[in-house]
Amino acid sequence: MPTPYTPSSEDLPNIIAPAGIEVNSNYLKIGDYYAKTFFIFTYPRYISSGWFSPILNLSEMMDISIFMHPMDTALTLRNLTKKVAQIEAEMNEKQDKGIVRDPVLQTAHEDVESLRDAIQQAREKLFQVGVYITIYGADIKKLEQLQNKVESMLESKLVYIKPALFRQIEGMNTTFPFAKDELSVLTPLNSGPASSLFPFISPDLSSEKGVLFGVNMHNNSLIIFDRFSLENANSVIFAKSGSGKSYSTKLQILRSLMMGTNVVVLDPENEYKNLADAIGGSYFKISLTSESHVNPFDIPVIPEGEDPADVFKSHVLNLAGLLKLMFGEITAEEESIIDRVLIETYASRDITAENFGATRELNPPLLEDLQVVLENTEGGSALAKRLEKYTRGSYAGFTNVPTNVDIKNRLIVFSIRDLEEELRPIAMYIILNFVWNLIRSELKQRILVIDEAWIMMKNKDSASFLFGLVKRARKYYLGVTCITQDVEDFLKSEYGKPIITNSSMQILLKQSPTSIDSVGKTFNLTEGEKAFLLECSVGEGLFFAGMKHVAIKIIPSYTEDQIITTNPEQMLAIKGLTQR
Repeated sequence: MPTPYTPSSEDLPNIIAPAGIEVNSNYLKIGDYYAKTFFIFTYPRYISSGWFSPILNLSEMMDISIFMHPMDTALTLRNLTKKVAQIEAEMNEKQDKGIVRDPVLQTAHEDVESLRDAIQQAREKLFQVGVYITIYGADIKKLEQLQNKVESMLESKLVYIKPALFRQIEGMNTTFPFAKDELSVLTPLNSGPASSLFPFISPDLSSEKGVLFGVNMHNNSLIIFDRFSLENANSVIFAKSGSGKSYSTKLQILRSLMMGTNVVVLDPENEYKNLADAIGGSYFKISLTSESHVNPFDIPVIPEGEDPADVFKSHVLNLAGLLKLMFGEITAEEESIIDRVLIETYASRDITAENFGATRELNPPLLEDLQVVLENTEGGSALAKRLEKYTRGSYAGFTNVPTNVDIKNRLIVFSIRDLEEELRPIAMYIILNFVWNLIRSELKQRILVIDEAWIMMKNKDSASFLFGLVKRARKYYLGVTCITQDVEDFLKSEYGKPIITNSSMQILLKQSPTSIDSVGKTFNLTEGEKAFLLECSVGEGLFFAGMKHVAIKIIPSYTEDQIITTNPEQMLAIKGLTQR
């Protein structure tokens, strides 16, 4: 029986090498592909930073090599001195003959003198620079089309290229990562123009760790980024309805969970239920008749190293904000009454600032307990009557019930879709306060997603609470994601821009014409970027991370798409397959 052949390391070149190379005067055929190498031979008098960026970011198959050979300074100065003498002699000769001044010679004289001074003062150095580009195509026609595209892009900058005629093999070797310049077509450039060739101008947001957010539309690289590597892990997502903001967020959640990050979601439209069901997350529906309840008066766990009295005061302040949200307009006198009765309500259950850290076993008060204290407080009877609809009225099943939700899961989703419109800001406040106490109790990498955050921005007290949460999130290893389609309402709030400022990561997807000006002003967008956001497709937009920003295309896998989609047509198709 024959022994099976096992390739050795010496056979590796034969395995990866093409079957053969067909050499022509101005192109090569490598296996099934065609290749052609060019070199830059002419530059304009001035070249600005970033002129080479369109070539570097071109989403085509190509290799680029840049060689820079430092020139000897003493020899360069001698050559420049000779050049100045030659130009001056030519200028004097024309002047003696009465020939009109030649502006070309005059300009050349000024340039050489300026360069000589800069080199003499060590402000500039001179380099011999070679730039080589190898392009590839599936056939000759595609190769020519790419050649015309590259030539057109460079000629628009007054930069000209030529093919390496009869030297295509040497050209290909030069652009391969061998660090060998076999063409040696060099042009002298000083430091400024030479530095403009460096590829660091290409926007790149790929790192060794983090979550895949999408594809960089500039150069087809992957945007792999760790939001917790920034100064804070907060983010905002702005887009018009149907642009893919919730879809992209669910994709981020799914991939963040795979990286070990816990996620809490505030869902106003039941868009995250399929995701929670698919991965075994906890899904709580908060409504007037639901079985899941959150008591805003729950006693929070005291974070390690914090004073229980300070935690108690902070908790009372948050509850005061909730009550002001419930009451609507209140006077300064009523505000002071609210603060006093909150403390007295806890005292009725033997809970005070002094023993707050040791009262976890006691039953916390309910909203009806606060109402009783208000009724027996001078000046509080009117407030007690305004509170009655939340304790004994139609809203009692929502705010006046002990907490019964189990939050021991890596993905927790709170849905408020079935609540009346006027109750949604109150529900969001209660849930966020509950989640905030959970986050402070244990240091763990978490993401808090607040969909349709503009609901909280409509009221000053809820907006202030959200801003405080965003501002303090970093201390507790938390990243807050605020998503909104109503950009105008979000930015009208005095806390809208501060929340954006305290979010190191921003994603802008397709925008509506009515909001593009305010978005452009807020994010300092160029006219081109504003036009892009008006015309881009679903799942496309701008991705900001710190000081960098790129155009992004969000692409899921097939399995991810089946889990996170809310497209009605797709949902019906999936349902039909399941039933079958």
